[in-house]
Amino acid sequence: MIKHIVMWKLIDYYEGKTKNEIAETIKENIEALKEVIPQIKEVEVGINFNSSDAAFDLSLYSVFDSREDLEIYQNHPQHLKIAEYIAKVRTQRVVCDYEFKGNN
Repeated sequence: MIKHIVMWKLIDYYEGKTKNEIAETIKENIEALKEVIPQIKEVEVGINFNSSDAAFDLSLYSVFDSREDLEIYQNHPQHLKIAEYIAKVRTQRVVCDYEFKGNN
């Protein structure tokens, strides 16, 4: 099982949208990918409420069966479209991908 975690810091305004509206748009679009990309086993996008300067504005937690499934997701046209938008509205991005074997 592969866990894919990404966090972003967002710009304050873009095309008339506030940071929170940008975050909501990203959340809706990423979570909708589960209906389009069958390789996504779980997906959750969280909007930060912590006011610390160290806090990121938005986080993605997703789960895939394999590295190959993660790669399919990352190269899917719908994901690439969202990634293109995010690239325009983010100031920072961090990512962590890891294999989880669990206790099964």
